[in-house]
Formats: sequence, structure tokens, C-alpha cells
Amino acid sequence: MFTANSTAVGGNLALTAIVALIPILYFFWALAIKRMKGHIAGLSTLLIALVIAIIAYKVPAGIAFMSATQGAVYGILPIGWIIIASVFLYKLTVKTGQFDIIRHSVLSITEDRRLQALLVAFSFGAFLEGAAGFGAPVAISAALLVGLGFNPLYAAGLCLIANTAPVAFGAIGTPVIAMEGPTGVAATEISKVIGRQLPFLSVFIPFYLVFIMAGFKKTMEVLPAIIVSGVSFAITQFLSSNYLGPELPDILSSLVSLFALAIFLKFWKPKSIFRFKSEQEIAATVAAESSSNHRETYTGGQVFKAWSPFLILTGLISLWGIPTIKLALTGHYAGTNIVLKAVNVLGQALTFVPAVPFLNNKVANGAGQPVPAVYKLELLAAAGTAILISALITKYIVSISWKNWIATFGETLNELKYPVITIASVVGFAYVTNVSGMSTSLGMALAKTGSVLFPFFSPFLGWLGVFITGSDTSANVLFGNLQKVTATSIGMDPTLALAANSSGGVTGKMISPQSIAVAAAAVGLVGRESELLRFTIKHSIFLVFLIGILVFLQNNILAFMLP
Repeated sequence: MFTANSTAVGGNLALTAIVALIPILYFFWALAIKRMKGHIAGLSTLLIALVIAIIAYKVPAGIAFMSATQGAVYGILPIGWIIIASVFLYKLTVKTGQFDIIRHSVLSITEDRRLQALLVAFSFGAFLEGAAGFGAPVAISAALLVGLGFNPLYAAGLCLIANTAPVAFGAIGTPVIAMEGPTGVAATEISKVIGRQLPFLSVFIPFYLVFIMAGFKKTMEVLPAIIVSGVSFAITQFLSSNYLGPELPDILSSLVSLFALAIFLKFWKPKSIFRFKSEQEIAATVAAESSSNHRETYTGGQVFKAWSPFLILTGLISLWGIPTIKLALTGHYAGTNIVLKAVNVLGQALTFVPAVPFLNNKVANGAGQPVPAVYKLELLAAAGTAILISALITKYIVSISWKNWIATFGETLNELKYPVITIASVVGFAYVTNVSGMSTSLGMALAKTGSVLFPFFSPFLGWLGVFITGSDTSANVLFGNLQKVTATSIGMDPTLALAANSSGGVTGKMISPQSIAVAAAAVGLVGRESELLRFTIKHSIFLVFLIGILVFLQNNILAFMLP
């Protein structure tokens, strides 16, 4: 049985952490400087991680390679499956002309790109994060923005940045709930502290999004709308996280923000309509199109029909996220409801958890106990399946033939083959770093920053964890106990450190390799992932510094803010 050693290189933590940094630095170099295609960067990073795990960390080759396969399978299902189904649904609406009506309906609220970004990237994206997570919010909202006329790079980058505010409470509060197990701290208590950190970010993100798009002067032109969007989201996020728990903050905050801004825009308009510089070159076309859009009228029924695929998607994803239904979808429901019992039978038939050869019970945890390792294939419970069912229902709504429906699905699979390879390889890399102890070495090195600096660096642990794993949930499980133990030893409130891990983690989501791959796939930037990383990395570092400063102040000066 293999036991990870966080000081495997010469018994020295600092030296071991430096070695553990090599694949991460290589990945940044490969994408940001060398500008490799995503799947090549991902595969080569995985290969380097395997070599370091086997040579430096003394991981048996079989364990190292099989942990990579476990991660790769998880990268394909559920993550890759969500991207395939999301892009497929979007393509169906485009091919049948329904997206033209969707575009018109958004333009009828506002033709201003700044306000469209707030409605779609910030509010609607946050709703999808709360309901599903795992890449769905960026994939769907970015595709919607591209359909509205946004530059693909801007659409993907803005959606990645907008997705910062809701990540900690994503997928019905999963990241916070997951932290309770390994740390023993109640999820409701962690939720309260996160709810006293992220609302500050939630107020700032809408302003920051528009500032990135348009600059300070143009941002001030829509400041009233930014305030409505951000403040309504932040207040709801604070109240729901502190008084309802971690499950509903994203869903409630996003809906309140979305409706508040849409209603506000019925009574208030910006002085000028903002479009991107690239659009100025086709100003005549845009003007003609806008004029045409104003002349073109659609009935409420037509608009409802056009939006119905995404309304059905929203309903099904929300349904898939309800804990009781999720139990049935995975074949673990033990209640008496007849419908759920029938779903449970199907869920059992479509759930497979085979043990990972040469890895299952071959790695010891911190307590010296063997860790089970399985390929988790929950075919019915995967959010991508809910989206595919939405696409199946959409076939009848938009009246597309089976031949064209299947052909569109085939096109989608062909377009996304390289992004799926990228996602599989980077998630495989994450699993290798976890099994070998590389991520623990990096975390312990950061934890050595001392009683004065650790509160500031505490969010950086979460940021690093999300970059490596692509998931705030995984980062919380990975570093939660380390945060608690370190905080207790230096006299810091352990709950504050746990919340900092999750709050800091949200800022790492936009540069996580799998998030970059998902966003690039959704907007047709396959092979140009490097451009997306270069777009987001400076914003990620800036935002994690803000969280670090806030946690430092909450630990020292603003302790009254904590529950």
C-alpha cells in the first residue's frame, strides 16, 4: 500500500513543494507563453506529473497511471458530457432559427453589450452554477453571448470571470456541504462566514465585468444598472447563506438579480448604446439589423417557444440537483414515492461503480486506512443527461427531423473531441497530484507562512486547489482539514479559514485548465485556450489578492463581521 509523503524530496518540504510546482508552471508556460493547443498542453502536463509522481514521490507506476485514468474518466463523465449536451442544445436552437428570436427578446430588453453581459453572464450564469455547476454555466451562458453577437474570446472570458461570485455555493451548495465531512465543522456555520465574504465580491464583479469590457467612463454610464444587479445579488446571497444554509444562495440570488435588473431596464436606459470596437466596422449592418429587429415583432408565444429549450433545461437541471431525486437517479432512494421508486430502478441500472484496477484500496489516507477508488459512472444522474433530455424534448418543440437532430449531435461530437481530450487529461493530472501528495506538499508549504501572514494566504490555498482540481468542492475536501489544523495552531478562527478556502477557490475557477477547456469548447475557440488563459489570469490573481486582504482584515481588525 502506498502512503503519500509530502516531504518526499530529500525530506525537505520547501524542496518538495518546488518540485510539485513543476507541472503547474509548465502548464502556464505551455499555454500562456508557448501557446500550445489545449489538448497538447494538457496531455504533456499529465505526462510530466506522472514522471514526477513516479520518480520524485516514489509512487508505484501502476498506481500513478491508474489514478490518471480515474481522473480522465471523471473528466469525460460528468464534465465532458455536460459540455457536449450543452453545445448540442444550443446548436439545435441556432439551426432551427429559434436563437434569432431569443436574440431579439434580449435585444428588446437592451441592445447594450454591457447590460447583456450582466443579464446573461452574471445573473443567468449564476443560476446555472447554483443548479448544476461542473462547467454548465460557462458553457451555456458563453454560447448565448456568442449568439447575441459577442466576440467568442470576450464571451468566454467574461463568463469565466462572472462565474466567480456563485462558485462557492454551486450545485445546490455542494462545495460547502462537502467540507463538513473531513473537517467536522457544520456546513451551516461555514456558509455563514462565506456569506460575509463573497457578497463584497458579488457587488464588485458586475462593475469589474463592465470595466473590463468598456473602461471606466463607459462603466459609470451604466452604474445604476450595475448597482441594481450587484447589490440585489449580494444582499440575497448574504441573507440566504446566513439564514437558509448553503443550498439556495446561488439560485435565489441569481433570480432576484435577474428580475431586478430586467424590471429596472424597463424604466431606465443608458445614454448611449455600447458595442465592441469590432462591431463599429459593421455599424451599418448592425443598425440595419436593429432597425429590422424593431420592425420585426414576435408574439409572446413565439418568444416563449424559442426560450423553452433553456427553460426546460433550467427546470430539469434544478430537478436533478434536488437531493432526494439525486438519490433516486443514482439508485440509492429508499423512500416510498412510487415515481421515485421507478426512477430508482432505472438509476440502479444506469449507475456503474467498478473498482479502479491496481488503485482501489492501494493508497492509504492520513489515518493509514486504505482509500477505495472507483470509476463513478452515474449515467442517469449526470447533469449532462438532464441537458440531453432537454435536447430530446426540444426536438419536438422546434420540429427538427430525427435525421437532422442526429446529424447535429454528430457535428457536436466531432467539434468537441479535442476539448474532451483536454478536460480528461487535466482532470487526470489533478488526480495524479492528489494521489502522489504533490498538492499536499504545496498546501503545507503555504500553511508555513506563519500566524501573521497565514490569514492572508489562506484563500490562496483554495485558489491553488481549484486551479489544480477545477472544482471548489475538490479544493475544499483537499485542503479543508489542513486549513482547520493550521488555523487552530496559530489562533485563527478555523471556520474563517475554511470559508477563506472556499472564497479564495472561486477566484481560481477562471484559470483552471478544465474551465478554460470548457469555455473554449463552448464558443468555438478550440486550440486557442492559451488566449483565454492570458485573458483571465491577471483578473484571477487580482481577485484572490482582494479575498486575501479581506480575510486578513476579518481575522485582525474586522472580527465583528464574523458570526
